Amino acid sequence: MSKRHGAAPPWRTAARQGGALNPALAAGLLLLVLLTALAAVAARSAWVARQAPPPAPLEPLAIATNTAYAGTCPVLAAQARGYFRQQGIVATVLSRSSGKAAMEAVLQGQANVATVADIPVMFAGLNDVPVAVIASIFRTERDHGVVGRRDRGVRDPASLKGKRIGVTLDTSGHFALNALINRQGLAPDEVKMRNYKPEELGPALARGEIDAAAGWEPMLGAMLAEQGGNGVAFNSADIYESLYMVAGLRDYIAAHPASMQRLLRALIDGARFCAEQPAAAQALLVSVARHDADQLKAGWPGYHFAVALDQGLLLALEDEARWAMKNQLTPRSDMPNYLNYLYLDGLRAVAPAAVTVIH
Repeated sequence: MSKRHGAAPPWRTAARQGGALNPALAAGLLLLVLLTALAAVAARSAWVARQAPPPAPLEPLAIATNTAYAGTCPVLAAQARGYFRQQGIVATVLSRSSGKAAMEAVLQGQANVATVADIPVMFAGLNDVPVAVIASIFRTERDHGVVGRRDRGVRDPASLKGKRIGVTLDTSGHFALNALINRQGLAPDEVKMRNYKPEELGPALARGEIDAAAGWEPMLGAMLAEQGGNGVAFNSADIYESLYMVAGLRDYIAAHPASMQRLLRALIDGARFCAEQPAAAQALLVSVARHDADQLKAGWPGYHFAVALDQGLLLALEDEARWAMKNQLTPRSDMPNYLNYLYLDGLRAVAPAAVTVIH
């Protein structure tokens, strides 16, 4: 005769029917377990949120640049595609007519950094202006040159002798013009240079105040189109390689090392986009800066986008300084140490292989 240990408790009787768990009660128990787990997760998340520091605020940065110049593509791409914001930067892009004007915006406190060609940086060194280059972002040999009027006897570079040539002095256009006429065996005083702002060159050529105009794209293409069959153009290929850089005041850059690294990372992404997605990059420039699509496409194979600080930049600045001193464009006769005008620490921290300056 088997022993009985008493009747089953009521809760067990309710919970089981025929040896199986009551479905309604099982569902209730499962829901209770889930709610308990969710409450624990929520409590943990709230605790972690209280312990984590608040997100860093986005940093404002004003960048002065010539938006009409193809070399500014890395900046415009970083802005349009959100690379600046990804690095914690709220960028304001200030449009200027040249790199020289963009650098003036920095010197006047209107911008934190500027895109600029090598010539204004070279003159900054000669004039002891404390600027520093954080990186070059673009180079090409085919975007500088001269547009002339056939009805004024301009046919080729040699025919520039004795002609009135409009140019923006102390810019890359000025240096490229000197290199071009020097290749023809002409001295600078064998042409009549007239100083104009970049935006004034086309109207001056159209009015006949000058026989030719020296500058860079896209204004060269615009002047040539305006002249129609009366126009002739020649560029400075194999004579001058244009370098386009990002620079700012030395004290500002040295005081914001983390900001410069974030800026460089965004520009690296922008330059990669411009180099690897040419069709999309050209479309961006057309939409943002109203470039001529056909002209942009034709010149693109000669454009090189990359963020770097290489020895060639240092040598170029020294060569250009010798040119300025030889042509008495400065009272200075000693060579500045242009290594002091390059900020190496930022790019060395972000992309050390991109720094090849010997120092």
